[in-house]
Amino acid sequence: MNTAFDETSVVWHSPDTPDRPLVVLLHGRGADETSIIGLASHLPTGPSYAAVRAPIASGGGYAWFANRGIGRPVAESLTQTMAWFRKWIDRVAPAGRPVILAGFSGGAAFAGGLILADPQRFAGAAILYGTMPFDAGVPTSPARLAGIPVFVAQGETDTVIPRELLDRTWTYLLGESGAPSYARRDPGGHNLTAATVAELGGWIAERFNFIATRSFLPAAHDSWSSLPGGTLPVRSGARPDVSWSIPQEQRSDNSPRHVREQLLNRITALPGVSARQSAISVPGASGFMVERGSKAPLDAFLVPQAGEFAHLHPEYDGSLHVALPPALARDAIAKGWGVAHPLAGIRLARGMVMIYGPRNDTELDTVSGILQTSHAYATASLPASGGNA
Repeated sequence: MNTAFDETSVVWHSPDTPDRPLVVLLHGRGADETSIIGLASHLPTGPSYAAVRAPIASGGGYAWFANRGIGRPVAESLTQTMAWFRKWIDRVAPAGRPVILAGFSGGAAFAGGLILADPQRFAGAAILYGTMPFDAGVPTSPARLAGIPVFVAQGETDTVIPRELLDRTWTYLLGESGAPSYARRDPGGHNLTAATVAELGGWIAERFNFIATRSFLPAAHDSWSSLPGGTLPVRSGARPDVSWSIPQEQRSDNSPRHVREQLLNRITALPGVSARQSAISVPGASGFMVERGSKAPLDAFLVPQAGEFAHLHPEYDGSLHVALPPALARDAIAKGWGVAHPLAGIRLARGMVMIYGPRNDTELDTVSGILQTSHAYATASLPASGGNA
């Protein structure tokens, strides 16, 4: 297999300014960089925009990897082209310069491979009318993309990408990947719509604004101080169905009424907690507030100005939204207890997750421990890494 790729061919929307965040546009199979750079004209001003030509000649254009079939990269080829791309991105965007990847069709699979291979390298990715590169040598383990916002768009009548791969991509990104995934489905097929481009532009602007205005959050907490042994157990059974649009709701396997009531009583009994209608959630959701101290980070709250660190959804739902340290949010997702909120790291706390409603007394104890940890985070009383209460 050829590994001697040409020098990177790049077209810029305007001259690059290295102190700006960067959006890299990745075209589809058989196209080139000129086919996608026009998208930048419809995206927010502020970032630099670069469209890169894929390195493999294909069908009068170029491809990001050799295929085993549409949307199915050859693992060796994907590894080689990702290494080639990384040399370029490391040169134009050294550590500290935020980079969002936006890939269409085959470029979506390539963007997916890059974030799966090295999630912390990128500030986010847009997977547009394409698939993640499953079974292609990159990890797709639970919570692999925790903390990495993803914008995913698909066409309901897309016949270019196999439906099985589109569905698998949708399910993974909106569930066990751990990514805060903002999703939309269009009634059309395999093409960008004006509505998708408009929402993508807003998502990019908000993500870069969040990065610019939120301080670095060190990984200071990685144990569950309120659970036995400081460890979160694995939740039994399959993940429940969760809505993919906002408001985020749990739609199956819901918490029994009496268990929800016990959970509500336990949360309101925590020190300094007051309960009232949530400042951010649906009518009937109980918001849990504490007085915000000077040592508590913004990310310890769902609504910092209200001191709201968690809320419990109404009886028909029974799930919760909580703010957790990012490492613990990742652990909760990986072990099946929750899913990231679509706007975590976009306009809401980086560790904002939905925690599924407890189904029995054993799960009630575990979910109560998760809430106690969130409360400790908001009151700046959470032990540092390795400490157990």
